[in-house]
Amino acid sequence: MPDYGVEFIQVAVAHLLAVASPGPDFTLVLRQSLAHGRRIAVWTSLGIGSAILVHIASALLGLGLLIRGSEFWFAVVKYLGAGYLAWIGFQALRARPAAGPEAAVPGTPPAAPAQRSAFVTGFLTNVLNPKATLFFLSLYALVVHPQTPKTLQAAYGLWMAAATAAWFCLVSVLFTHDPVRRRFRRHGHWIDRALGVVLLGFAATLAFTSLR
Repeated sequence: MPDYGVEFIQVAVAHLLAVASPGPDFTLVLRQSLAHGRRIAVWTSLGIGSAILVHIASALLGLGLLIRGSEFWFAVVKYLGAGYLAWIGFQALRARPAAGPEAAVPGTPPAAPAQRSAFVTGFLTNVLNPKATLFFLSLYALVVHPQTPKTLQAAYGLWMAAATAAWFCLVSVLFTHDPVRRRFRRHGHWIDRALGVVLLGFAATLAFTSLR
């Protein structure tokens, strides 16, 4: 009989290390924070956290095995993900200096995206990343004991989804404090473009990722 307390700690620590590592999700939330402010960044974070539930469901239902075992489906997901990241990156590269001194952050578009759009952006950025699918599939295969009840395994997933959303909401709050945003005010459009380049780099890396 597995020790569920120890098992949960192992799952939580492994997930914490993964979610805190710089990647497309972090870059996206950082861009949303600096370009559009806290509300949009938080909604983006909630979208990312919700996408974790899809990966968890895939792992529990065995759907993740389809991606891990098929070059075709792995390629479908990775190219969709790479294309979406590239599109976001190109949008960031088009950032322009603010029209006047009253603008919050240079380089931002005239109007912030809607909350639903921000949520969908975060959701798709994470859910179309096959590396995330494979991470959770491996996590459940290597850390979670087969005898662990499915309800408890689902509870682990809910915790990781909530922890992911909370982490990126924290990032959103930290990078939207007035002193932080003021520091980025003058060169905001260049920062937006730099983050666009980073997102394009993630897209290229994802596109050339091999299943093996």
